[in-house]
Amino acid sequence: MLGICRGRRKFLAATLTVLFVPAFTWIYLFSGTFKDEKPVSLSPYEAPANSPRYMFNQRERESLEVRMQEVEEENQALRKQLSLAQSRVHRHKNHSKSYSTEEGTGDNEVVHALAWNGSECGKRPTVEKCETIHIAIVCAGYNASRDVVTLVKSVLFHRRNPLHFHFITDAIAKQILGYLFETWMVPAVTVNFYDADELKPEVSWIPNKHYSGIYGLMKLVLTKTLPGSLERVIVLDTDITFATDIAELWAVLHKFKGVILLLLDKLRKMKWEQMWRLTAERELMNMLSTSLADQDIFNAVIKQNPFLVHQLPCFWNVQLSDHTRSEQCYKDVSDLKVIHWNSPKKLRVKNKHVEFFRNLYLTFLEYDGNLLRRELFGCPSEVDKNSQNLQKQLLELDEDDPCYEFRRERFTVHRTHLYFLHYEFEPSADHTEVTLVAQLSMDRLQMLEAICKHWEGPISLALYLSDAEAQQFLRYAQGSEVLMSRSNVGYHIVYKEGQFYPVNLLRNIAMKHVNTPYMFLSDIDFLPMYGLYEYLRKSVVQLDMANTKKALIVPAFETLRYRLSFPKSKAELLSMLDMGTLFTFRYHVWTKGHAPTNFAKWRTATTPYHVDWEADFEPYVVVRRDCPEYDRRFVGFGWNKVAHVMELDAQEYEFIVLPNAYMIHMPHAPSFDITKFRSNKQYRICLKTLKEEFQQDMSRRYGFAALKYLTAENNS
Repeated sequence: MLGICRGRRKFLAATLTVLFVPAFTWIYLFSGTFKDEKPVSLSPYEAPANSPRYMFNQRERESLEVRMQEVEEENQALRKQLSLAQSRVHRHKNHSKSYSTEEGTGDNEVVHALAWNGSECGKRPTVEKCETIHIAIVCAGYNASRDVVTLVKSVLFHRRNPLHFHFITDAIAKQILGYLFETWMVPAVTVNFYDADELKPEVSWIPNKHYSGIYGLMKLVLTKTLPGSLERVIVLDTDITFATDIAELWAVLHKFKGVILLLLDKLRKMKWEQMWRLTAERELMNMLSTSLADQDIFNAVIKQNPFLVHQLPCFWNVQLSDHTRSEQCYKDVSDLKVIHWNSPKKLRVKNKHVEFFRNLYLTFLEYDGNLLRRELFGCPSEVDKNSQNLQKQLLELDEDDPCYEFRRERFTVHRTHLYFLHYEFEPSADHTEVTLVAQLSMDRLQMLEAICKHWEGPISLALYLSDAEAQQFLRYAQGSEVLMSRSNVGYHIVYKEGQFYPVNLLRNIAMKHVNTPYMFLSDIDFLPMYGLYEYLRKSVVQLDMANTKKALIVPAFETLRYRLSFPKSKAELLSMLDMGTLFTFRYHVWTKGHAPTNFAKWRTATTPYHVDWEADFEPYVVVRRDCPEYDRRFVGFGWNKVAHVMELDAQEYEFIVLPNAYMIHMPHAPSFDITKFRSNKQYRICLKTLKEEFQQDMSRRYGFAALKYLTAENNS
């Protein structure tokens, strides 16, 4: 709910918890999407009119009237408390005409404006250098979690003060944003989360047809939700972009006198909860449901008390539309404060400056978030334990070590955005589901559709991308019928940082967010056989995977042909092997990697069979979700899977080859990392050093049993 410009006097709906502008609460900048644009049914009023159960009958009206009368009596005293404030603002009564609804924007938004005292309007308000600015955002669902990142980037880019974000979220948004901020590690930024589910009973009784659903009403209860010690907060919606330091907006609050600085605290004392409920009940007698969520309720209170509306210049809320009114909010680019994109079409309007606005939005959409990890000089900030441990570990590294960059990568914290796209998966009652786990970068994106066609089960993918590439991926995915038809694929964006491809970190992130009992640890350039998902589900039951430590091996093959008639059975695959269309994986260049699978035995096997671990063995396996992680010291190319399989063996996993399972590696250009391995002698030296250190660690962890790995390595 943001301000609208009308005629010559355009003012931002900057705030107002309505009846209490003199005792002012928060600054409003909203009107966007919260819950993935899915309407939420809130009340009987949205049911068919002929449904007796849900009719808004006379008895319900009478019940509301009784309740209203009781609350009205208590509010008479509160209204008297406002009389003094009312007399003080009578000199501004002409300004109350700024309350208006702009027709034709598609949003029917209303002005709620706040102005600083006219006698001081020529002075620019200021904020103390290290004063913390509090920001509240309601965010629910996958899409809104993605949108809020662009807003946060724009705020961080301009800010010069410590920030404290207060997120009112559902469980999904909390998981995504919590992990994002934890891995973002931006100095002088604090984040708190509040459970939106606990607030639903407070507003669920309000019939609401707005697309944001119940989450669009939760700003009404911020006084109750946020900590009692918090005096003021700026409330932002997810679909805006800042073009200035948010401190300028925060400073507006400093221009009020006396008790006004109490803001949230003052509203609590004046029983705001009771007041908005009274107004809502009165208005619902006529309109039956809200169409603009909480905005309808704020509008109703302002309509009854127009003298309480204060004005701010509308460049604090420049909304794009096909009308020229928004263009009158600013004369120069430097005037712009906040750009409001409260629907996707706002990027396609006929505003003569729309290209400028679009570029501003895209700048932050694709901006490298790692660059926002900058210190605020001169402001003390608390360093959490994770940051302290990280700094300690980095200081212990020798920068003169030729392998310093390899060692440093192990401690790099990569900013991570979980579930970049909508995700849905309901586990079955038999607990046999298997999730395919893989990682990729932009150059392997074309494999996604093919894998989705071959594997119908859940998939967990870690994608190593820049911010700009993440947006390219989003456009690619949204334009793909195959990918959009699948909701059981979890896409986790790990943002690029450093010079190495963090292959094992990516695998660990994809593994960590598997929500099935079993995982198929694969690679993105392999296509599983058709029907492998169901075959594996049966196999985990037959081999009692739930109660034993087993690693089920899916034999790997490869083709050199970009166009392959994929074999639909084991018999067809064996025929292609004999014809030279297929080969056992890496038979020509790295036989040891898969030789222990014993392909000769597999050709005639009809039942699962046991194989022993051997040096350099790196099969693709199905394991329980609680298997050990991959070792992060291995980056780029070399020993990343070998080390993991060695640890499985050290933990006494039994390797079982599945007789009727197979996967095929598809050809592609060499990766940048394998090229470095082949051309850079120092790369190979460092890899050898890391291998030796890993084996020493294995000896310390697993004792005498780990000696065979050193012996095997020396003999290989």
